[in-house]
Amino acid sequence: MPPAVPLQETSMSIASALGLTSGKKVRYAFVALGDITQEAMLPGVKHTGNSEVVAFVTGDPEKARGVGEQYGVTDSYSYEQFGELLSSGKIDAIYLATPNWRHAEFAIPALKAGIHVLVEKPLEVSTEKCRQILEVEETSSAKLMVAYRLHFEPATLATIDLIRSGKLGELLTFTSTFIQMVSPENHRAKNGVEAGPIFDMGPYPVNAARYVFEDEPTEVVSAIGIRHPEAGLGDFDDTVAVTLRFPGNRLAQFVLSYWGNTLDTYAVVGTKGSVEMNPGFMYGKPLERTVTLGESKNHESFKNTDHFGGELHYFSDCILNGKDPEPDGEEGYADVRVLEGILQAIKTGAAVKLEPLTRTKRIDTKAQAETLRAQKSPELVNTSNPGKGKEKVPKN
Repeated sequence: MPPAVPLQETSMSIASALGLTSGKKVRYAFVALGDITQEAMLPGVKHTGNSEVVAFVTGDPEKARGVGEQYGVTDSYSYEQFGELLSSGKIDAIYLATPNWRHAEFAIPALKAGIHVLVEKPLEVSTEKCRQILEVEETSSAKLMVAYRLHFEPATLATIDLIRSGKLGELLTFTSTFIQMVSPENHRAKNGVEAGPIFDMGPYPVNAARYVFEDEPTEVVSAIGIRHPEAGLGDFDDTVAVTLRFPGNRLAQFVLSYWGNTLDTYAVVGTKGSVEMNPGFMYGKPLERTVTLGESKNHESFKNTDHFGGELHYFSDCILNGKDPEPDGEEGYADVRVLEGILQAIKTGAAVKLEPLTRTKRIDTKAQAETLRAQKSPELVNTSNPGKGKEKVPKN
């Protein structure tokens, strides 16, 4: 499938003369310059070799100037000028990192314009919004990928291989704890449940349980939300505990929280062994795992890699070579389907049956491994990490 506009040639070679992709780069506009964009995605663009940033979309001119100086990007558009950018012929794709509830707002017009979309998790905040995006994608010439960075991370892929090998026996349970201390000044604390831990952190254990079991949950057995007044956060449950039922008498349980000392871990137990990842979800440090087979226990620390540069490299490769990405829009929908059920279970206090879903595309551990070297984050402009103090202008 060809890109919407001609890809910029950055070098000439025999390969490019033969119509191959060597020397070509996908031109991206980065939409929203919040902490995830500045701290994690932008530092890794250059060493992908097949991607470049040519424009920003932001509501903060100071961010556009400051971040633009760091990366040599001079083209900047306001959110109101997004349509102008799409028709400019300057870009092939967007990386979309607006607040969760604004993903459809930008993904849909981009796909209609034939511009490829790499959108942060979750795909949206309701299955209805997800379906709207997927309906447009079906008729678009452009590709859509949800930014599940762990689908390309070596420790995660090695753990999936271990599970698929059968060494753990019949899988029984998945358990996870994912906690970070979020500052009351962070935008996540000021925009209700749609910015809270269910949508912000929930995709990680939900997605992990789905790829561990290689199946879809059938029921939200229970979901309980708690609010800690001392956290100083907004009008939402800052801590949530969930139990999901999977086919074959398998259970997934996890806790999400914006209030507590940082912990991100998950464990899978089978009839013959278990594996624990700790840390298992975060970036910026090596992921580690402990494998127990019978009485034998082995601990391994994996090399820290650039999760974000890796997923960008993969998506650009899909664009340049006409391949469909694995973590596609349906993968995003599959998680939001569960997150929506969790919200309903908290609201009603009852179990929630999930509509049947069959997902045939699963992670290809051999084709999706990305090993780009981890990059240092620059000084952030008018934004901050969720737990690292105040934001000057918490817009994006």
